[in-house]
Amino acid sequence: MNERHRVPTYTKRDIVKRVAVLSRENINTTARLVEHVFTALRETITSADPELRIEVRDFGVFEVKVTKSKPKARNPKSGEIIYVPPHRKTHFKPSKLLKKYLSQPLNGEFVETISKLSQD
Repeated sequence: MNERHRVPTYTKRDIVKRVAVLSRENINTTARLVEHVFTALRETITSADPELRIEVRDFGVFEVKVTKSKPKARNPKSGEIIYVPPHRKTHFKPSKLLKKYLSQPLNGEFVETISKLSQD
């Protein structure tokens, strides 16, 4: 039997719970604040005209970039050649701190905590 590996999914609610614990704030206040942060990010990203960069230190950079037009793109289902106009896309580039953490070996002996890495 071939079992599929299930990747854990974290929701906004999970983030709210984590922030509430870290800030020692009640869950309802934290939920409103987290919602405001995501709303501000969403509004800033969607207002990009045409490009934008949002930098969050020790986390990463969100960018809105403009793609080039693709006059000879191919529909993968039909094989038909189609024109794809230029459009905006989002991109996330993790910070050096996150990259350093994610590059640690997976065996438990060498994994450092993010707080220890941030002290370097």
